[in-house]
Amino acid sequence: MALVVMCGQPCSGKSRAASCLAETLRELESKLNIRIIDEASFHLDRSQSYASMPAEKNLRGVLRSEVDRSVSKDNIIIVDSLNNIKGYRYELWCLARAAGTRYCVMYCDVEESQCRKWNDQRREKGEASFDASIFNDLVRRFERPDSRNRWDSPLFELWPSKNGIQKSCDAILDAVSYLTKKVDSKTRDVKILQPTIATQSTRFSEANSLYELDKATQEVMNMIAEAQSQAIGGPLSGISLGHGLPTLNVSRSIGLPELRRLRRTFIKLTGQTSLSGPSPPSDAESAKRMFVDYLNRELATA
Repeated sequence: MALVVMCGQPCSGKSRAASCLAETLRELESKLNIRIIDEASFHLDRSQSYASMPAEKNLRGVLRSEVDRSVSKDNIIIVDSLNNIKGYRYELWCLARAAGTRYCVMYCDVEESQCRKWNDQRREKGEASFDASIFNDLVRRFERPDSRNRWDSPLFELWPSKNGIQKSCDAILDAVSYLTKKVDSKTRDVKILQPTIATQSTRFSEANSLYELDKATQEVMNMIAEAQSQAIGGPLSGISLGHGLPTLNVSRSIGLPELRRLRRTFIKLTGQTSLSGPSPPSDAESAKRMFVDYLNRELATA
């Protein structure tokens, strides 16, 4: 249904705001499927994840991959992280566009001195906090969201240092209204992003066996992404995809963009083969085995 991107300086109250938003949405509609994706979801240390550029890049990649696998028209996903780089927010916006869902940014606008005070208080209590040098670096590199940018719009602003964060505050209620409002042909104030030709996956009719091929390859991609997410921090020596499927022989992490490219090529090649010779596999397990074999061949020469 939607992708919500939390944004703000370190220790500006983003996690509390994300929690309030999720609680308010659940109170309004208990059947809503709401998930918060943050560093704690992957047992990552907040300070160490931003201790160096490689570590920060890895963190963003992990979060982005999880958002890519989770965002859909059936879920409300809240990304509770710094999201301090506008280029990264643009990447998240592209994921929402590819999924054809609503998108918004919730910005906790707090003065640096207040953020620093809250960070020090957390450190004194033994709670998750940032080292002083890392905190200073993150403050310096923060890129404030601008509602004129499509990837920062619509923008809901909170001021936690002035009035705390309550479920009844205007920004929370405005965001809830935006995320749950029914959309029809007359609705103008809610924008649902639409996939472009470049981001839209090829779909076939159910009567065509290529449709089963499309579903089978997507399931293999999901299994690979899930296996990689569980292997964070350790070396890869192959990915087991379950009973009856070959092992994916890789020693490195494979990004979703690379997997998508290989999947599109595989489907295209299989479709071309079916036009000139045998039909594509109608059995899902056979299609999965063929796709894994194809990945092994391609990745071995990459």
